[in-house]
Amino acid sequence: MSTHAADGPATDRATTRPARSDRRRPPRVAGRRPGAVLRRGWRSPAATALLALTTAASLGALSGVLAPGAWGWHVALAVVGTAAVTATVRAFTRSVLLPTTIALVLAAYGLLAWYATPPGGNRLLPDGSTLTWVRTLADQAVDLIESSVVPMTVPVPVELMVATSAVLVFLAADLLAVGCGFPALGGLVLLVVWTPGVLLGYPGSSWALAGTGFGYLVLLALGHPPAAHDRGRRRAGAVLAGSAALVAVTLAAGPVLATVPVWSWVGLPDLGTGAVGPVRLSEDLDLRDSLRTQSSQVVLRYTVEPYSTGTEDEDDDSPTVTAGLVGPLRSFTLRDFDGRSWVQDTDTALSDWEPDALLTSDPSLLGTRLDPALGTLAQVDVEVGALRDQRLPISTAPRTVAIDGDWLYDTARDEIVGEDGTDSSTSYTMVVQVPDLTADLLRAADGDLPEEVQTYLDVPETERSADVQAVAEQITAGATTAYDQALALQTYFRSSAEFRYDTSVADAESDDAVWDFLQSRRGYCVQFATSMTLMARMLGIPARLAVGFLPGELGTDGSYSVTGADAHAWPELYFTGVGWVRFEPTPAVQTGAPPAWSNPLTADTASAAPSEEATRPGTGSSATPTGTSTTAAAGASGSATGGGEHAPVLLAVLGGLLLAALAGAAAVLLRRRRAPATLTPEAAWQRLRTRLARAGIAWSDARTPRQAADTVRTARGRPLSEDAEQALSALVEAIERSRYAPEPGHVPGERLQEWVGTVLRDLGEQSEPDASAG
Repeated sequence: MSTHAADGPATDRATTRPARSDRRRPPRVAGRRPGAVLRRGWRSPAATALLALTTAASLGALSGVLAPGAWGWHVALAVVGTAAVTATVRAFTRSVLLPTTIALVLAAYGLLAWYATPPGGNRLLPDGSTLTWVRTLADQAVDLIESSVVPMTVPVPVELMVATSAVLVFLAADLLAVGCGFPALGGLVLLVVWTPGVLLGYPGSSWALAGTGFGYLVLLALGHPPAAHDRGRRRAGAVLAGSAALVAVTLAAGPVLATVPVWSWVGLPDLGTGAVGPVRLSEDLDLRDSLRTQSSQVVLRYTVEPYSTGTEDEDDDSPTVTAGLVGPLRSFTLRDFDGRSWVQDTDTALSDWEPDALLTSDPSLLGTRLDPALGTLAQVDVEVGALRDQRLPISTAPRTVAIDGDWLYDTARDEIVGEDGTDSSTSYTMVVQVPDLTADLLRAADGDLPEEVQTYLDVPETERSADVQAVAEQITAGATTAYDQALALQTYFRSSAEFRYDTSVADAESDDAVWDFLQSRRGYCVQFATSMTLMARMLGIPARLAVGFLPGELGTDGSYSVTGADAHAWPELYFTGVGWVRFEPTPAVQTGAPPAWSNPLTADTASAAPSEEATRPGTGSSATPTGTSTTAAAGASGSATGGGEHAPVLLAVLGGLLLAALAGAAAVLLRRRRAPATLTPEAAWQRLRTRLARAGIAWSDARTPRQAADTVRTARGRPLSEDAEQALSALVEAIERSRYAPEPGHVPGERLQEWVGTVLRDLGEQSEPDASAG
């Protein structure tokens, strides 16, 4: 009895403990967070490797924004090296933050040593000068991004910015997915890489999208907890099989379905691209206001084609008729400025006109008939979309206008006004007579100003108006004609070394908005156009502000589409005997090339032509992205797998050593090429100017690069050598293209440094020993 009593409780305890242990085992295996299994066994390095490859593949999202090049492989190498360090540290610690922290520190050290070692600095021991050089590179990267066109080439400063961003994206994704056990959140971090292309409206690589999506689904499958039965494995296998099938069907069926006509009939909703509703141009422009989000709706659609009068006087060698030749479409002009805002004046004199008679601000042509001997004729057929305005967008050149409805012509302001305005049923036809304006013609346009333009010389009195005038006089100190003064002003504002395009406006510092803009040196078209208009008036040149639309985008059907985002402002200056002439001070990043008559690339041929080698276009100047980013294949090369407990750790260590060896070899090969790549045409020009100024060869900001080159040529009282002449001409062309060409191309830093050194040596100056950007 006593023995049975003693054995009974002992037996009960023995049979009860395994039962409790069995009930607790599944929660210990699965955990409270399913993704926590990524920190265990072979899954941890596999997930880290997968995230590295997926991050590298997602760089293809930038293929529409950045031109292809070696930068893709450099950035992918930085990401993979960081992943190797992360996986190695995580194999020896259970800490969540330690692997990410150590990888971040080593990645920062590697990026600083590779990209940010200043000239003459120690690559292995970064110091205070390294941080100073980082700030210099960051400023250069911002300037390059502001002044470049898409797809932009990727010099060292921009590559450093991309590499740093990619490493940070990987570390954040790995910390969330592997360290904290949230694979779903970790994968979503990769969306950051797609942000630039989405915001700018440039598509990335479809292979990159497929690779990123597939990698994300595999990450979710890896994060699924193991189960006691085969249900978890079957579910993970189904995810992998479904992901592969979805990618295969998308890639195979997408191009086929895109050819079906029904896809062109249905338009997808355009979400998050700006304001909606009717578009109307504001008549009151405040220079203190930042630029609000502009509508992406199409306000105008038009076609442009040559027009023939059937006469024998037409010139077969006339320029190609395009929207660029016709120029922007102006809706109205503004005369009155109070130091901060433009307001519409009320002095109007409206009248009817004949559809075949020219409408223009030039009194000698007003009311006459089209004459192909006086310019290139282009027919423009316009259909109005979302625009609701009382004024009709018309070319700035002389034109005939045929339109139904009650519309009247304002002779003084060269505007067409309608009481009911435009709507979606409005259409009209213009025949534009584009004049053959030249620099010589505008230089010769010097005479008494007519009475009706005297009011366009009014300047508001502010506490800083005298300072603004002093700046205008300093800029144009070397100009002898009104045209040269206007060209000097335009050149000054379009320089990316002086100003940058920015939709935000700095806080007011005075009662003069133009003066504040000259201090902050950033703004959008209204600030640039107003400043040039006001300065021209201060120099005795009648000027007004024009508001309208840039030419828009050419579609596959041959028509141009203009959206609300194409709204633009520019100055028009009056020249006796010619009339109002358009100039373009807003930087090329927003407007492209200026008009032909004010473009130093086409209007002035005083300097010698550069050599054929110097004028050859650089790589990366294509206007449209082609092919797939070179980094897209990086994410499709496979994922890491492991069979044993320590095999993934060994593979990670060996992979890290291999990557370190490759990085060292690449550093030796590219060391000589790295520093010159930071040199831009602007920096090279400023370097040459600074060195020559020390030797007594100087010029003012009023002189264009070609005029400055003439000063250099005559500085020593003898002609330059043939090599120095070619180098100087090539450098002038490079700086002009960087300021004026919509696709400036890329000139290697070594070539720019060579040109500067050739000129300096010929003039008896020693070139600088380093090739870094100044």
